[in-house]
Amino acid sequence: MKAVILAAGEGKRMRPLTYEKPKVMLPVAGKPLVEHLLGEVKEAGINEFIFVVGYHDETIRDYFGKGERWGVDIQYVTQKTQLGTADALRKAEALVEDTDKFLMLNGDTIVSAEDIGKVITDDVNIALGVIKVKNPEDYGVIETEGEKITKIHEKMKEPPSNLINAGVYLLNESSIFEALSKTAKSKRGEFELTDSLQLLIEEGKHIIWKPIEHWVDVSHPWDLLAANELLMCKTPFVLRRSVFDKTFKESLIIQEQNVNIKGDVSIGDNTVIKSGSYIEGPVVIGENSKIGPNCYIRANTSIGDNCHIGSAVEIKNSIIMDGTKIPHLSYVGDSVIGCRCNLGAGTKIANLRFDDAPVKTKFGLDTGRRKFGAIISDGVKTGINASIDTGTVIGNNTLIGPGAFATGYIEKNSRIF
Repeated sequence: MKAVILAAGEGKRMRPLTYEKPKVMLPVAGKPLVEHLLGEVKEAGINEFIFVVGYHDETIRDYFGKGERWGVDIQYVTQKTQLGTADALRKAEALVEDTDKFLMLNGDTIVSAEDIGKVITDDVNIALGVIKVKNPEDYGVIETEGEKITKIHEKMKEPPSNLINAGVYLLNESSIFEALSKTAKSKRGEFELTDSLQLLIEEGKHIIWKPIEHWVDVSHPWDLLAANELLMCKTPFVLRRSVFDKTFKESLIIQEQNVNIKGDVSIGDNTVIKSGSYIEGPVVIGENSKIGPNCYIRANTSIGDNCHIGSAVEIKNSIIMDGTKIPHLSYVGDSVIGCRCNLGAGTKIANLRFDDAPVKTKFGLDTGRRKFGAIISDGVKTGINASIDTGTVIGNNTLIGPGAFATGYIEKNSRIF
């Protein structure tokens, strides 16, 4: 069986983090989102992949190549204009026409190998993974009758159920592509796969649903933190079984004296852990990074490659992407920091409101998180003693001067002094 991974979109709700890379390449727990998904699909027994790419497709092609590093085969097709999921799947038709059935998944969600197995094991032609959620109005909702799906809805203010489409599909090659050819544009101006499936239901085709239990969805930048926490702490996912199984002796790391490492910690090759550093897992640190001296890295923190976390710096429950430097006397809590950032000495990021209410961010969106710091995109630099308010979103290549206070939504290339 082959797996088609939809990875062509930007993920506009993830801006400004997606100005230089597609949403599926944003890192959580030390890996791009779509790499976690690839690992789960492989563990479910599938080794042939078709990636439908588009926006900044070079980042995906360069990272994964033909899949040799993962022991899989990857082919690519391009969706030059993002016109919806049905249009994306049509691009892959020539590469799946030699198979009766295939798996299709949204590249920006992660589902466990166990749940993928539920969808693909039964002797059925078309099946859909479904999960119960508390906020079905934010997703496509399904109606059921026994094991059958009777109706698929797009987002609704008053959905008829709390069962939503989890983006995991077992599809029959002949019937689905015939339906795709009949699918008209939706009200959103896109060709939607759910409309194609609804056409099949109306034609009397038997589409069943399978319950999904372990599922990670990332819709907004702050959802990266929840995904990071889940992937590092929950056993159904591949990360726990692979990354944390690697011992320090197997890694080419330099660990000086007076270093304290507690819990599950993964450290990449050629990373230096300097004296006085205290690391409290679960924590993932990439390659060629320098940690310390005398810093404190707390649980659920993911640090990328070529980073520097220096003296008297505390990092808590955060994602720090490749090439970022936080060298002196700074605090980062419950935040996402992009690539190639540099935080000047004494930079502090607030992560808790005085009234303990959930933190709101750009345009009044509620993160649902009692503790949430900032979203700082690629190439941002701060001067000494800069302060960043809770819920602040900072665009690419912004400069925040010494002693400045940043709050709200700050456009890319801004100057705050």
